[in-house]
Amino acid sequence: MTAPSSVASEHLFGRKGIQMRVLGIDPGLTRCGMGVVDGSVGRPLTMIDVNVIRTSADIPVAQRLVTIEAGIEAWLDEYAPDAVAVERVFARSDVSTVMGTAQASGIAMVCAARRGLPIALHTPSEVKAAVSGSGRADKAQVGAMVTRILRLDALPKPADAADALALAITHIWRGGAQARIDAALAAAGRQQR
Repeated sequence: MTAPSSVASEHLFGRKGIQMRVLGIDPGLTRCGMGVVDGSVGRPLTMIDVNVIRTSADIPVAQRLVTIEAGIEAWLDEYAPDAVAVERVFARSDVSTVMGTAQASGIAMVCAARRGLPIALHTPSEVKAAVSGSGRADKAQVGAMVTRILRLDALPKPADAADALALAITHIWRGGAQARIDAALAAAGRQQR
């Protein structure tokens, strides 16, 4: 049995019509950026919270992952997002960095999937292009645009925190629009049957 369309729309678009709350996660084993943004396409966005989950390189990787999981679960409990946007892992020259990022990313996706939340993966260049207009923007440019878009008094620090907010912004602007298109196509398909 499928959910009534009003329930499906509420899940896709958030609790307030097309308004949605997104938890952006910039995965990392040492610093995992977390940022929650409310908003919708064409409307001012609002930062709800931003922070970084930190783990020490002095403890075993498995324990670090448990710490990250507990932190993500706490954010999911406290902020009840409609969707989770995670930075897509891409190959870098340092294999240990890629491994830690991939492990933290996997933890983030498992936490969201366990709750049945939609998960979107956005590449760094996609996020940079969404918030700054250039897929080659540097961290300072992304941070400055996040500060401007969210009307903040100060740049979120460290950069992982600003990146998490940029992921949430990207998802609201791009993922939210894609969700509306998908929902409209699904509704049109149901009406044709």
